[in-house]
Amino acid sequence: MGSIEQKSRILVFGGTGYIGNFIVKACVAAGHPTYVYVRPMKPDHNPSKLDVLNEYKSLGVTIFEGELDEHEKLVDVLRQVDIVIVTLAIPQCHEQHKIIEAMKEAGNIKRFIPSEFGNDVDRISPLPPFQEGVCKIKKGVRRAAEKSGIPYTFVSSNSCGAYFVNFLLRPSDEKLRKVTVYGTGEAKFPLNYEKDIAEYTLRLATDPRAANSLVFYRPPKNIVSQLDLISSWEKKTGRTLEKTYVSEEEIIKLSQTASTVQDAVGTSILHSIFVKGEQMNFELKEDELEVSKLYPDYKYTSVDELLDIFLVDPPKPASAAFG
Repeated sequence: MGSIEQKSRILVFGGTGYIGNFIVKACVAAGHPTYVYVRPMKPDHNPSKLDVLNEYKSLGVTIFEGELDEHEKLVDVLRQVDIVIVTLAIPQCHEQHKIIEAMKEAGNIKRFIPSEFGNDVDRISPLPPFQEGVCKIKKGVRRAAEKSGIPYTFVSSNSCGAYFVNFLLRPSDEKLRKVTVYGTGEAKFPLNYEKDIAEYTLRLATDPRAANSLVFYRPPKNIVSQLDLISSWEKKTGRTLEKTYVSEEEIIKLSQTASTVQDAVGTSILHSIFVKGEQMNFELKEDELEVSKLYPDYKYTSVDELLDIFLVDPPKPASAAFG
């Protein structure tokens, strides 16, 4: 990237979360002045979050502490940066409206990337009530971004590679000989390594071609099904896995009887990706972009290479839930 891009000052909301951590580190690695906005630190704050923030400080990241309700503080912080990337978790997604209002007042933001990093929310339908509520919130943020006059980029990065390899294959358990298959196991989905998701997103944030656009992450070597993934893992490990199939009816019932909203949303996401195949069951429109075509020079991590990483140095399972 050129010198102008290197100078872009990037502010990340949700920087201590799962995807946020990859985004922040990608910003630092690319030489961008990097800023993170977090809730005020308290004595009883999650120790792991404090560890992450201390690591960021050692990398030269500027930490701003504040609530999203503190409008004037938010405006002041925003006036110090050029680009805003949001990676807030599902329960906080609605608070992006506060960020948009502050960006409008600040008047200097060159690009806004809201918190999505999954399916295209404008295409998922019909939905169970709890998942529909989440999508309604994200759609509302999209519409607000479109009306704000601030250049935006919506990213549909689809499935997080390390997260779902851990979830589907349980590679850290060498004694495990069983695997759960949702639906028939044949639905295709893009499985993208989180490091690549972050680096692609960073490129988009400074790319004029991506302004006011919807960008999909569908690298050809990353389009797989559950059965493809299981077969590849069996070949690499020399182990045969016993498959237990969970039918669509069972998944729907699980989502309806879940004890928490988080579990209900998680189950409905499994249904969307692995049963209905909603990440790959449509063609892109003429005005929609695909990230690997935008950046043919970028050497992304293929699913095959990702599984090799798990064989040598397995990424730890994420504690974060879906979203």
